[in-house]
Amino acid sequence: MTSVLRPALSLIVLMTVITGVAYPLVVTGVAQVAFPDQANGSLVRDAQGKVRGSTLIAQDFVGDAWFHPRPSAGAFATVSSGASNLAPSNPALATRVIDDAQKLQVPGQGPVPLALLTTSGSGLDPHLPPEAIDYQLARVAAARNLPAAKLQALVQAHIERPLVGPPVVNVLALNQALENL
Repeated sequence: MTSVLRPALSLIVLMTVITGVAYPLVVTGVAQVAFPDQANGSLVRDAQGKVRGSTLIAQDFVGDAWFHPRPSAGAFATVSSGASNLAPSNPALATRVIDDAQKLQVPGQGPVPLALLTTSGSGLDPHLPPEAIDYQLARVAAARNLPAAKLQALVQAHIERPLVGPPVVNVLALNQALENL
């Protein structure tokens, strides 16, 4: 019995050390050397060095002077991140979307972009399509007494074109640049 048990326990201990200690330490070390910004959370800092957020996580902006991100089912809290789990046939989802659309509707601008009405899968997606940002442009320009053309140039400078997928704008990065104007 000990001839079978001893090698089995030794193998469990060895594999635990390799996969539970050595491998994570190697991966963490490589990440810290090769991608230090990403490995530490892709933090966004202001001019004083204070952490303002992460480029990977949306945060709520209140008021007409800011570009607003997608709605969040978890109130932008990372602990409760996730979709709302409301099916497209659920009347509560339809009511929320209709109410949000009425609040965000700008006369003469057409329908509110879907990205401003629906949550992402995680509830924390920091990106919006450029069309959703453009829809908010007039409101932000009026609230800040800025020419719309100046804001449009700022938006154009913040459009990211990923390798796969459509162009997007990081709302936190755009609002930080807006704050620096």
